[in-house]
Amino acid sequence: MIIVIKPDASEQAIEQLKRNIENQGLIVQDIKGGNARMLGLAGEVASVSPDSLSRMDIVESVLMVREPYKLAGRRFHPRDTIVAVGQAQIGGGHFSVIAGPCSVEGEDQILSIARDIAKSGAEFLRGGAFKPRSSPYAFHGLGLDGLELLKAARQKTGLPIVSEILSTDHLDAFAQDVDVIQIGARNMQNFSLLVEVGKLKKPVLLKRGLSSSLEELLMSAEYLIKGGTEQVILCERGIRTFETATRNTLDLSAIPVLKQKSHLPVIADPSHGTGHWQLVAPLALAAVAAGADGLIIEVHNMPQKALCDGQQSITPEVFHNLMKKINRVREAIK
Repeated sequence: MIIVIKPDASEQAIEQLKRNIENQGLIVQDIKGGNARMLGLAGEVASVSPDSLSRMDIVESVLMVREPYKLAGRRFHPRDTIVAVGQAQIGGGHFSVIAGPCSVEGEDQILSIARDIAKSGAEFLRGGAFKPRSSPYAFHGLGLDGLELLKAARQKTGLPIVSEILSTDHLDAFAQDVDVIQIGARNMQNFSLLVEVGKLKKPVLLKRGLSSSLEELLMSAEYLIKGGTEQVILCERGIRTFETATRNTLDLSAIPVLKQKSHLPVIADPSHGTGHWQLVAPLALAAVAAGADGLIIEVHNMPQKALCDGQQSITPEVFHNLMKKINRVREAIK
């Protein structure tokens, strides 16, 4: 629900209206644009009577919003959200690349990769300390030791770190040590995890589920925002289709659709989206051309010996050349 306020309404009357609505358990978003002033209502809006609101002296009109994602949607928040971590920014015209290995395997490995991607222009270091794997016999990461290695790489390179959380058991460690908390595709609809991570009020990278619609992705973002964090990055990482030539089908159309529906920044993951390192560069460039606010790319110094997803990881040299092409594409579409 959106309440359009009359131009001559006093600030005191508006604040009183906001308090009255919040006392009914609703979230009120103050929307200002040009000469227009509106209040966006999120929550159980059925408890509020549109007719009663319309009769108020300061109310111009009351509009019903069909989209269930009120806080993540652009209607309540027309301006782009910019997620800022240190000097790095994503969204609102700011483009950033997140790069690094699928999983942290050792000190020399993560530090070498971090230094290489920093030289090439990456602004974030990604690395899995905890890894969700389909097989119980696969490598599941170094756990908290992996976080310590990421912290060491951050200290030596200055790159903020992005890592995936799997359980509420590790909330304290991630709150203290990780700059951007990743919610992976398998946990996109782990609502209890979303609520608790939202309470940390830290930047979150939310990946689209393997078989999830865009509305479901935005509703998961709604959980995070309602929980307390407004710094949410949406990630298109490929969905499962009937096609078997690639690991997943990278849905490039999701990028402009999400940017139309939501104020949150949108990035793409061409590594998981294809599953083949040879396809990472062309899909990365296509995502940039489609309007992505950033990319998350798997980079490994020895992909053939990687303990996780080596087949979709590119080398630092390939990444360096890709970054040059990314900059040219961005310049071409300005």
